Amino acid sequence: MNVLIIGASRGLGFEFVRQYRAAGARITATARDETALGRLREHGALALTLDVADTASVSGLAWLIDGERFDVVVINAGVYGPETAGLETPTVADFDAVMHTNVLGPMRLLPQIAEALAPGARVAIISSRMGSIGLRTSTAGWLYRASKAAVNSVMKDASLALAGKATVISFHPGWVRTDMGGAGADIDTATSIAGMRTVLASVKPSDTGSFFNYDGQRLAW
Repeated sequence: MNVLIIGASRGLGFEFVRQYRAAGARITATARDETALGRLREHGALALTLDVADTASVSGLAWLIDGERFDVVVINAGVYGPETAGLETPTVADFDAVMHTNVLGPMRLLPQIAEALAPGARVAIISSRMGSIGLRTSTAGWLYRASKAAVNSVMKDASLALAGKATVISFHPGWVRTDMGGAGADIDTATSIAGMRTVLASVKPSDTGSFFNYDGQRLAW
């Protein structure tokens, strides 16, 4: 199996690398800094420098992966932004940082990877249940919520554009004990990634455009 993980420096992305490598997969993984790239190489991945918020960096990805045929692609890079509880208007800088990484990043990446997909490939965007409008009961982190609702829309369009070539889905990874999720979260990275890998291995073309919990439960938009 040939796997590409975008945003693999730590947390969920790095655990994807660790688990897929343990299963014998060939891994290409991206990170922004040399320390993270070195760690990926130590775990047997082909490590590429990539900043999803930088136009020039993303525009060079297609060249770096030219000739590859990936069976699985995971777009994991993301940021939370400001901690808010209500209708606290974000600064322009915060809005741009979150939206550029969480929404524009995947919109830049998907065209870059389209020609590097193996027939029947599976593409996953790490979203969040916080982006669901139907399941929403809190306003906490409303900028992050808006970005994840938007990236679910991006995923849906990608599923239509790549129909017949790849199965494209979004994931809520669970509330995970990472730098973003915090120490009080429900599950560890190993549990989250093992669940998402199981889902990725089992989805069918008819599932394209769907929003899944890490354990395979379908989520409302």
